[in-house]
Amino acid sequence: MRDVLDELTRRLAAGEPVAVATVVATFSSAPRPPGASLLVTADGTVSGSVSGGCVEGAVYELAREVLDTGQPVLRRYGVSDDDAFAVGLTCGGTIDIFVERIEPGALPGLAESVIAREPVAVVVVVEHPELTGERLLVWPDRVHGTTGAARVDAAVVDDARGLLAAGRTGTLHYGPDGQRRGEGLSVFVNAFEPPARMLVFGAIDFAAAMSRMGAYLGYRVTVCDARPLFATPARLPSAHEVVVDWPHRYLAAEIEAGRTDPRTVVAVLTHDPRFDVPLLEVALRADLAYVGAMGSRRTHDDRVSRLREAGITPADLTRLSSPIGLDLGARTPEETAVSIAAEIIALRWGRGGERLRELTGRIHG
Repeated sequence: MRDVLDELTRRLAAGEPVAVATVVATFSSAPRPPGASLLVTADGTVSGSVSGGCVEGAVYELAREVLDTGQPVLRRYGVSDDDAFAVGLTCGGTIDIFVERIEPGALPGLAESVIAREPVAVVVVVEHPELTGERLLVWPDRVHGTTGAARVDAAVVDDARGLLAAGRTGTLHYGPDGQRRGEGLSVFVNAFEPPARMLVFGAIDFAAAMSRMGAYLGYRVTVCDARPLFATPARLPSAHEVVVDWPHRYLAAEIEAGRTDPRTVVAVLTHDPRFDVPLLEVALRADLAYVGAMGSRRTHDDRVSRLREAGITPADLTRLSSPIGLDLGARTPEETAVSIAAEIIALRWGRGGERLRELTGRIHG
């Protein structure tokens, strides 16, 4: 989405209108999640994707049409009964795509808020007899724009802030006058929030590989180590920041300052009890998405004993991913980074990491 936002910002600043197609709902095995966007400019430039290629051509043509007419369109795409390779989704899913023309000046403050990592949501009416295409920008403390109906605004802004606080993007349904029941009005809330953080402790070669992987997955990556000789930006060029501090002290300060949240992942790569035991005492007591620690099984057993002696409960110990990563047979730092990333993804979505060919049922559950 960031490449689309960058191109959108550049074009609007140049005074050019653009057409943006956005996935607003998915059903079954859809290839892209809600919020995925494709941008089309007057000169035919395309940025982004809404289907990974399945229906891009058809959506492109529709976007060119919307760019000419200015009339927003909500279109559903699924597998074609006659020819799944014509304009249908070959994966078998169904997606709803909303295509709109965006004029210069229509999204004031959006790019600035995203760059500053300030939470903001773009709310657009995607289905209504009269209000389709009306748009609001919603921040935790302010609003820009209106649907043209005060009752609708009140309901939508309140609910959009709820989605924004949870970091969720999705479609909300109301009665035609904004009632929180019935149907007739659908709005899509595209939430932009600060990226989740990945905190890597231990400035070793594995940390350099993990930084590259974390940045690739969209995390804001911090590497922390108490040794200034090793914790340098030159050795860790993919990290967004490199911090020289005792790991447990740094993490405790970040938690206290509110700079971690339930999306934050922690990878402890030090496998040195002087560093990792005090650090894990802090991490396992915090509300974090993932806490993993590198080391052999002997190191793990010793670490667990030390943590128990420090008062870490059995319930908290179940949250520790140690030895870190999935069993991929990883040997190199890069392969290990893939193994750790795979475990983080599997836990996020409640999956086991098995081979898809050995499973049945839906791929995207």
